[in-house]
Amino acid sequence: MLKVLITCVCLLGSTYGVMAHATSVVFLNPGLSNETYWVSYSQFMQAAAKDLGLDLRVRYAERDSHTTLVQAREELQGRERPDYLVLVNEQYVAPQILRIAQGSGVKLLVVNNALTADQMQLLGSRTGIDLIGSLVADDEQAGYLMLKDMLRQHGRVAPGESLDLLAFSGIKTTPVALLREQGMHRALAEHPEVRLRQVVYGEWSRERAFEQATQLFKRYPQTALVWSANDQMALGAMQAFQDSGRVPGKDALFSAINSSPEILQARLDGRLSSLVAGHFTVGGWAMVLIHDDANGVDIGAHGGRDRQEALFQLIDAAQARRLLGPMPTVNFRALSALGKPESYRYPFSMRLLLH
Repeated sequence: MLKVLITCVCLLGSTYGVMAHATSVVFLNPGLSNETYWVSYSQFMQAAAKDLGLDLRVRYAERDSHTTLVQAREELQGRERPDYLVLVNEQYVAPQILRIAQGSGVKLLVVNNALTADQMQLLGSRTGIDLIGSLVADDEQAGYLMLKDMLRQHGRVAPGESLDLLAFSGIKTTPVALLREQGMHRALAEHPEVRLRQVVYGEWSRERAFEQATQLFKRYPQTALVWSANDQMALGAMQAFQDSGRVPGKDALFSAINSSPEILQARLDGRLSSLVAGHFTVGGWAMVLIHDDANGVDIGAHGGRDRQEALFQLIDAAQARRLLGPMPTVNFRALSALGKPESYRYPFSMRLLLH
């Protein structure tokens, strides 16, 4: 009986040990704690972490880069440090966080906004920094897809005629905003019939874009196309357009990025003509990479350490309806490279959610 009891205690102890030593991850979320995009992003991360047996904690900076740096210092210089820290190079804060991380023993993964070439050069050899890699979506392609899709839907323009375009970008110091703009300009280069009347920086804000759009639609009454780098700015611009007595989707075509319920509904209603989504999944896929790194997998051997994934895709009405339902379940464990051949490549894609 005593032998059985000792065996049970040992088994319980070993089980507790496994639980107590679950790989710990902290995500420094740069967004607002009530912001649809960043909340859904964190939820997808949590679903992945749970499936993969990771202990994930999310901290919101409420769109304040100073708060991000304070949080980074607490996590990287505190007594109980996580095994991994996931960060976003929002407003170019990554180099400062990497410097704070020197000698901390914490592994770092950058998501969404990777380090720029200049930042990489300034960091040099990264002595004492354990940066396991970066994972970003192809934001340039997203900007390109939106404008191309709107033009496809608009149809041909008569010789000698032109189309007026307005663009709402995000924050100038956010790499993804600049990349999405670059994609828009690539599409513009292919369509000389489109006149870009003005690019404004709506700072990802619905209210700011509404104020800007109210003035812009008066200044450019012939606007036919409205390009927005996220959903909130598109919703603000559409409201301003409606308030001017015109109908979004009919009197002008609107586009957006993201998959909030409100923008998905606008896509279903036809007010939004072109929708691109997919990058809210980045954090979830990052959990797969962390799980594998923690289990001794060389993630660089399965597609590189600095990864740009083609996660964005155009969302049609049927897919919008699918995304409006419960969050699709994903078997994150099945995506792991653990035990897979060297030829295996992580199949990160929106298709995993829209099957």
